[in-house]
Amino acid sequence: MTTVVKIGGARAVNPEGALADVANLVAEGEDVVLTHGGSTAVDETLEDLGQEPTYVETPGGVVGRFTDEDTMDVFKMVMPGKLNTDLVESLQNLEVDAVGLSGTDGKLLEGKRKSAVRVKEDGKKKIKRGDHSGKIESVNADLLETVLEGGYTPVVSVPMLGKEKGGGYTAVNADADRAAAAIAGALEADLVVLTDVSGIYEDPDDESTKIDSAATPEEFEAVENAAEGFMTKKVMAAEEALEGGATSVIVATANADEPISGALAGEGTTLEPGVLADEKGEGEEEEEEEEEGEEVAQ
Repeated sequence: MTTVVKIGGARAVNPEGALADVANLVAEGEDVVLTHGGSTAVDETLEDLGQEPTYVETPGGVVGRFTDEDTMDVFKMVMPGKLNTDLVESLQNLEVDAVGLSGTDGKLLEGKRKSAVRVKEDGKKKIKRGDHSGKIESVNADLLETVLEGGYTPVVSVPMLGKEKGGGYTAVNADADRAAAAIAGALEADLVVLTDVSGIYEDPDDESTKIDSAATPEEFEAVENAAEGFMTKKVMAAEEALEGGATSVIVATANADEPISGALAGEGTTLEPGVLADEKGEGEEEEEEEEEGEEVAQ
């Protein structure tokens, strides 16, 4: 069984325990695909260069980054450049033969580029053009499986490869949680999403209200109702992972000695395939598609 691990990019996330845990799992013969975020580092680099990060809200209420051409250049520099290389370097020092990959390598992560997004400004719906984002529609699972079969540990970063309407490709931003979800679904793997909290809480300010697991649509509805802020995207990504074929999704803290092993053993909030409803109404599908199309990336 393969485990896909997503390490969050928030400042409060310490990756050291997760990397040591990856090394232990690999030494035991487990296959691990590591993915990562990095929005905080991108924002800090933009500010160092005298540029202001731009965030927008979609009509569906989802807040995300607007990635113009200049921001995309910084994104490519920071994500597959510095952050991915730093993680590969750290794993090599832990005797893990890691290989860094971006979504553009071998068409690993591919989908349509979205150059314009619907946004809500001052209560009005508008179209904002010049975006470099996309929604992942396909994952080159063969590439990842070939790397794993060769005894290597993939470390995957967005950007993804965005197909242009007129032909050709452009590297574009994509949400890192949803990228991890797409990979976990394609590999039919467990997905462990490591963040700076120990799971999904019924009361976001009270860790004692952590939801241990959800295995039915009714239990998942309670999870969706509890998710706020950044956790909303993680729950959306979890649903996409399970719909795509992932065997489970666990949201857990990265700040533990063995966060991946702990998550797989039941710590955190575990979501199982049974949370998926049998079918959705036509209106619900249309609403979901609209939100997905509007969602700008990390």
